[in-house]
Amino acid sequence: MEFLCYHRDRPGSAALRDELLDAHWSYMDRYAAGMIARGPTFVGATPTGSVHIVDVPDPAAARAFAFEEPNYQAGVYRDVAVRRWRNTLGRTMWDFSGGRNGGNRYLVLGLGAGQAADLALPPDPDELIAYGPLLADDGVTWLGTAVLLRAPNPDAARAILTADRYADVEVHNWQFGGRPS
Repeated sequence: MEFLCYHRDRPGSAALRDELLDAHWSYMDRYAAGMIARGPTFVGATPTGSVHIVDVPDPAAARAFAFEEPNYQAGVYRDVAVRRWRNTLGRTMWDFSGGRNGGNRYLVLGLGAGQAADLALPPDPDELIAYGPLLADDGVTWLGTAVLLRAPNPDAARAILTADRYADVEVHNWQFGGRPS
């Protein structure tokens, strides 16, 4: 089962996050086989969170993944969202033809309100890194949509979703995560 975990940083926790970087990467190495996408979100150069999309056996394993993470355990994060997710692209971020660098990258979270929206891929998916619906633990009930993409600016990133179908749409600067090569 695929899950999106978005850990939001506690204000003022950047130094602690830096101290725990090796522990974080070592922890994530345990999940490398199931990792679909990962990376930090930012405002300017300041980290604001960390997104991981991972394939694990069940909701309990997803919660364990999210809440046993060293940064969470040490208090770097103020909250965590864990949602089932469906990999509409059927690939990982490492398969993105645009590579790890170049252009502006964003995490777009559309928080659902009512009937499901944006279940099909947009007409031109070349700039999509990851795309899929956010679902309840039952794997059926639609809660929103999560997208990682390359776009010229935040407004263009936001436009990937049908805005009037969501209670809220968040756009976060994002970059590919993982150990430097």
